[in-house]
Amino acid sequence: MGALEGAVVLGQSTSNVFMTRFDDIRLLRINYLRGPNLWTYRPVLEVWLDLGQLEDFPSNKIDGFTDRLTALLPALIEHHCGVGERGGFIQRLTEGTWSGHVLEHVVIELLNLAGMPTGFGQTRSTSEHGVYRMVFRARDEQVARVALAEGHRLLMAAINNDPFTAGDVQKAVEAVKAKVEDCYLGPSTAAIVSAATDRGIPHMRLNSGNLVQLGYGANQQRIWTAETDYTSAIGESIASDKELTKSLLASCGVPVPEGQIVANAEEAWEAAEDIGLPVVVKPSDANHGRGVSLELTTREEVMAAFAVAEPEGSDVMVERFIRGHEHRLLVVGGEVVAAARGEIITVTGDGKLSVAELIEKQLNSDPRRGAEEEYPLDLIVLATDAKLQLELKRQELDGAAVPAAGRVVTIQRNGNMANDCTDQVHPEVAHAAVLAARVVGLDIAGIDLVALDISKPLGPQRGAIVEVNAGPGLLMHLKPAVGSPRPVGRAICDHLFPNDAPGRIPVVGVAGSQDTAVLARLVAWLINLGGRHTGLACRDGLFLERRRVDARNSANWDAGHRLLVNRAVEAVVIENGAETILRDGLAYDRCEVGIVTDLEGAEALGDYDITESDQMVKVLRTQVDVVLGEGTAVLNAGDARVAGLAPLCDGAVILYAADPQAAALTAHQAAGGKAVLVRQDRVVLANGTSESFLPGLGRLTIWRATHAGVSLESLLAAVAAGWAMGIPLNLIGAGVEAFEADLQAALASLQLSQTQPLSSQHPQQQQFA
Repeated sequence: MGALEGAVVLGQSTSNVFMTRFDDIRLLRINYLRGPNLWTYRPVLEVWLDLGQLEDFPSNKIDGFTDRLTALLPALIEHHCGVGERGGFIQRLTEGTWSGHVLEHVVIELLNLAGMPTGFGQTRSTSEHGVYRMVFRARDEQVARVALAEGHRLLMAAINNDPFTAGDVQKAVEAVKAKVEDCYLGPSTAAIVSAATDRGIPHMRLNSGNLVQLGYGANQQRIWTAETDYTSAIGESIASDKELTKSLLASCGVPVPEGQIVANAEEAWEAAEDIGLPVVVKPSDANHGRGVSLELTTREEVMAAFAVAEPEGSDVMVERFIRGHEHRLLVVGGEVVAAARGEIITVTGDGKLSVAELIEKQLNSDPRRGAEEEYPLDLIVLATDAKLQLELKRQELDGAAVPAAGRVVTIQRNGNMANDCTDQVHPEVAHAAVLAARVVGLDIAGIDLVALDISKPLGPQRGAIVEVNAGPGLLMHLKPAVGSPRPVGRAICDHLFPNDAPGRIPVVGVAGSQDTAVLARLVAWLINLGGRHTGLACRDGLFLERRRVDARNSANWDAGHRLLVNRAVEAVVIENGAETILRDGLAYDRCEVGIVTDLEGAEALGDYDITESDQMVKVLRTQVDVVLGEGTAVLNAGDARVAGLAPLCDGAVILYAADPQAAALTAHQAAGGKAVLVRQDRVVLANGTSESFLPGLGRLTIWRATHAGVSLESLLAAVAAGWAMGIPLNLIGAGVEAFEADLQAALASLQLSQTQPLSSQHPQQQQFA
């Protein structure tokens, strides 16, 4: 059968296909663009689609399609589309739009429903009939691929009027959610990353978990959930040993409950008698309240609690029970930035339902409870919760028991930090928490304390700090059940990058095709002479300062990424060909200097539907789009199309040209702009109409005789880049004079050195070289 089976076309109405069935839209190619690209600043999934016969059947010519689709995804009404207002996409559906565009919106809506809001998408036709390029914002590639697959399935069902219910939509959403849970950052890490993004600090994910680099090169900081580069390994070890923590805190005057380590249940009861009832029995090194039993008053309760605590840690502790509410204070960089109060969880009997049924009805039905990390409250699972089973036993109940109407049954006594109380913390309590974190040696710590009233000092009410936790969870402060969320992600970000430090290093991007490798090497040479440890990724290889560490073509995303991860690098120069931008996107989010040399090379880009140099404008403008507001675009005024990119730059612009009469150059100077040009066989720096020769460099005729490998245009571009970066002009001139253009000659003269190719090193050494 063909793509269209049994079709009967009826006249010219807007709903004129009867008993139509279409073959699936073909997904020809799926490509994840990991950095800024010709579509947007952020990562996207780019999909090449072949609509087949659907190319001839827009949405208004498929009988009942719009009604079926909007019944499945009613929130499509919120998509503005190009119309720019609520209901805009529905208007497009009614008027008639193509299936590739519809797929874009279906995928975006599935991502929205899965809790990963995605506002960006575009679909554009190609030069081939029925083939489109569709893109949508993709924070994670695997999540985006699942959303695409589920959206494709839903769309084809709606087109062909196949069975697809609201339950099927929910299954599709759950599939995307599951992949988000598997692949995306946890909520604590995501909060810190989001705060960094708000401050303009770039981030790079370093593994499939929550290890994230904030910033670039030598100015980076790394986080792993709420652990940072400043988090002491010794401090973490101390915090995991509750007995050691208590002894250190007590020696510094921090109030702690007396207690001791016990080896068995009998010792636990003996310790309880020594300390005085009631007591707490808990593991010595567990967290999240696991294995903790409170307010134990009998031998049987203490011995049973020992059995609950023993599997959860290496040792078991017995402590004095402190009356009051549990509190968690978050200390960041020597300051309490958030506090949460726990509450005792109970159910109330009705004389009909069992305890297990009451838990489901009164507690687990709360939408704030869930099994995933995104929920502020955990589900209560009686069958696997030994601590809960013990708590019920203390009340002479079990899961099957039916409490009398009005009887209040305690379910959980601890671990329910859900109520924000940051504004109530007494200064003396905050001081004790900060001191506890400092004594243990943690820059970020979750301080657990018990007090009747957090707004009063601990001493008079016999309150105490019971635990100090490394790597504390942030969700209770981000999504409190009661009270206002606290900007804890921003607090951690400000701790890592004080005084508005951007976390960036100078990044120079070189885009084009003519002599760009030599240009990139010359720029890196000048920056290195300026005193910065410089990394370079270009077609001639990967370089760290003056050492070539990889001889392979490194004008690509992976090589640039490796430089930005390197803590030793203080500046980077990265060559970006048009194919790199089309295939991967840029390796960096923003740059200090962006150079565009030319618009050639279209003949090699047929796979990307690029056939003419004029199309290269949209590709290479990406390099200009990412220049920082305080940065500079360096553009070749010899090509009016390249010079025409100047208005797209957020920062300053320096034009360069060998011909001082180039129209774009003279207009730019007349407007007061900076330029680099040639007059009287010398390199000239122009600031508006004021011009001066570049010091340290003589006549170009002589210089070119000894630097045949560097074109005049590349020289001017490099001088402009050095000028933009504030390198002293005499150093630029001297550096250009000393530069060895020939790569092999540079290696032979030891201006550059070469180590073994990275392919023979350990994979981890490759990544962090």
